[in-house]
Amino acid sequence: MITVVGTGTGAPPGEDVAAGAELVVGGRRHLDAVRLPDGAERVVLGALAPALDTIAEYVAKGRRVVVLASGDPGFFGIVRALAERFGPERLDVRPGVSSVSAAFARVGLPWDDAVVASAHGRDLRTAVNLCRAHPKVAVLTGPGAGPAELGAALRSDARVLVVACALGSAGERVERLTPAEAAVRDWGSEVSVVLCLDEARALGPVRTIAGPPRPPAAGWALDEAAFAHRDSMITKFEVRALALARLGPRPGDLVWDIGAGSGSVAVECARLGAAVTAVEKTPDGVERVRANAAAHGVDVRVVHGSAPTVLSGLDADPDAVFVGGGGRELPAIVAQCARRARRAVVVAMAALDRVPAARRALLDAGLECDGVLLQSSRLAPLPGDVTRLAATNPVFLLWGVRPHSRTEGVAP
Repeated sequence: MITVVGTGTGAPPGEDVAAGAELVVGGRRHLDAVRLPDGAERVVLGALAPALDTIAEYVAKGRRVVVLASGDPGFFGIVRALAERFGPERLDVRPGVSSVSAAFARVGLPWDDAVVASAHGRDLRTAVNLCRAHPKVAVLTGPGAGPAELGAALRSDARVLVVACALGSAGERVERLTPAEAAVRDWGSEVSVVLCLDEARALGPVRTIAGPPRPPAAGWALDEAAFAHRDSMITKFEVRALALARLGPRPGDLVWDIGAGSGSVAVECARLGAAVTAVEKTPDGVERVRANAAAHGVDVRVVHGSAPTVLSGLDADPDAVFVGGGGRELPAIVAQCARRARRAVVVAMAALDRVPAARRALLDAGLECDGVLLQSSRLAPLPGDVTRLAATNPVFLLWGVRPHSRTEGVAP
């Protein structure tokens, strides 16, 4: 058996936790905290592959191995690598308190509704987008993806960062800061976890299922009546349904809604877990988007300005973009969005004349382009308790998809 012991954020393990082991593997501070048996080999964890190879040599000979890890080693920890290499039946896992659990305990908050993201050895943008989209996020950090980098990316967001350092040790520190304050600090190597909180919503309702809130039973492609809008200037639900399918919003994504109008597409993407930036040129439209986002309990960052000019000020490249307005500027808007989109751009147009230029802009950016003309008729009542079909205005929907994105999975 390989005994895997979690240490560091709860009660410290006994000094004899490695008793009988012939190989003890762990971080330097974990190894220094326990008594090693006479003659036992000690391997300091650095690169994982050589350590696993050494463990394999001992396992093959039936010799006892102990692995020391931080917190709960089954939670973004070494248990995954060990189970993949040696099989879960060989593991005797003795979890400690995870750094996430300990950090939430220090600030007195439940975390059954929290989103947990790891930026250790991963792209920070996924964690940043989750922090923008959800009111309670825990981020496991790493070199180049710590509180300073997270704070710099979230400067314009109304969030509080709780930085927990050296949890479970005599030097433990838990600090509350704004993203801007965190961005200018040198945090060193002792950061355990960072909590990103919208404090007004951090407590949250009583939950039955752990994890972030899911969209309610009403689903998606909501009826137009679910949104405040002006003179029916709203993306109709038939169009929105296909647009959402092609945008593919998911947790960890960033979506732009350009020419947001009522913000119906922006809100629906946010309800599906994506971080969303909505661009709207009219002051009343800006307020309408904000009101619709608040009514549906989601975060949408609203930028007041005209595309394409305002797009250069959006520093983070989106995964997907919906373009629902633009007029004569439409080709330039689509071209700029297509250059920056990592996965897809979807364009909705009522005017036939604008289709060729929008399609050319998608193709010129190297995207694979397809589209449809959507024509639908809805049931409508007539006098005498009978029903007719009422046609809606036809809409062209074009979408461009970056070729490599077809084989990509959900962000790690």
